Amino acid sequence: MKKILSIVLIIISLALAQSGFAQSAINKNSFFNSMASGNSKQIDAQLAALKSVSGSDREAFEGALLMRKAGTLTIPAKKLSMFKLGHKKLEFAISKNPENIEYKFLRLMVQENAPRSLGYYKTISQDSKFVKDSFKNLPVATQNSVVSYSKKSKSLAGAF
Repeated sequence: MKKILSIVLIIISLALAQSGFAQSAINKNSFFNSMASGNSKQIDAQLAALKSVSGSDREAFEGALLMRKAGTLTIPAKKLSMFKLGHKKLEFAISKNPENIEYKFLRLMVQENAPRSLGYYKTISQDSKFVKDSFKNLPVATQNSVVSYSKKSKSLAGAF
């Protein structure tokens, strides 16, 4: 009886995992393409996809997308509000995982492209150094995005 119960539980677990009920991984290629494009519809699609992700990854990636989306809005108050919400989410994720290279790369991308008037530029040099030093430990999709981004980045220029 115990053996049958164990088998049934395994089958149910596998079915839930395949149905997407369990936590899903982030499609990094799609995410970074949306960040690079700045297209509001693509960003919204990525935000919707992140709803199935839990934990710090969701906070960090959602935060970066919200800050990127803020740049597509036309009403200044909405821009600032969305940027602040994204900032809060990304910084919270970094505070929980200060050694996460991807989170620091997300912050670096946003900081280099955010208006200076927002004051969100103070860790560019530290994040840049951290990303350069830890590059080999990144997932391949993120490595490709770092290399691509470094072509237009001031702080990563010529590093890869």
